[in-house]
Amino acid sequence: MRFLLLLPLTLLLGLMGCQQTPYHLSRIYTSPNQDSRIRYLIVHYTQADDARALQLLTTAGSGVSAHYLLSTPGPDGKPTLYALLPESQRAWHAGRSSWHHQTAMNDRSLGIEVVNSGYQPADARGPLMTRYWPPFPQSQLHALASLLQQLSDRYHIPPQNLLGHSDIAPGRKVDPGPAFPWHYLYQRYRLGAWPEENRVRALLQQGLPELDITALQHDLARYGYAVPASGVLDDTTRQVVQAFQLHFRPSRFDGEPDAETRARLQALLEKYVD
Repeated sequence: MRFLLLLPLTLLLGLMGCQQTPYHLSRIYTSPNQDSRIRYLIVHYTQADDARALQLLTTAGSGVSAHYLLSTPGPDGKPTLYALLPESQRAWHAGRSSWHHQTAMNDRSLGIEVVNSGYQPADARGPLMTRYWPPFPQSQLHALASLLQQLSDRYHIPPQNLLGHSDIAPGRKVDPGPAFPWHYLYQRYRLGAWPEENRVRALLQQGLPELDITALQHDLARYGYAVPASGVLDDTTRQVVQAFQLHFRPSRFDGEPDAETRARLQALLEKYVD
């Protein structure tokens, strides 16, 4: 005991750390009964410039974070991709959210913030259709597509699980907004879901059944949106329709379930759900 007392503290701690564990650790066997926590990729816009977005996402107490932040293009034409969190960690990017009856989307997704100013604060009180939405630079979209492709391949993300913040939080969030080119990402890079345009035209030409709000709510829920089965075109349902339009019909996103909106929903269900 006197010998131990005479030892330097660092050496004593080292000897204590060398004590053998009370078990034999083996990694020979691996269970096949597992899957990835990451099931969804959620795209946001920052509604802030590069400096402000980086500050907000890396400041303790801000209450928000993301796995990746993609800046605007720099002097060389390339944006910077900031890896802010390990993909294994949960980021605080989705907030109150739902998709396919699953809530707490932070638990099962990766959050990607894209620097874009969004609509101006002065426009906030006007309808979404009247606001100005700045475009996303081509080099920024190319960089984003590269990242999304890597993540989709790594985690085997199905195309319909690449979503916008507005998809999982209708009425509360509108990002990445109608200027975000979902169709372009699908057409150019085969990223995300998109209805077949020929099928949309065929459905419109043959004529759709008379609008049935209960059926509309059921179909939106089948695709993944959180919508009540009220049978009434209430504010909540209009917000969900608007979220759908922001993603799949950006030429009109007023929340009215017109024929083209319903045709696009039907084509998506046929392609990815039925």
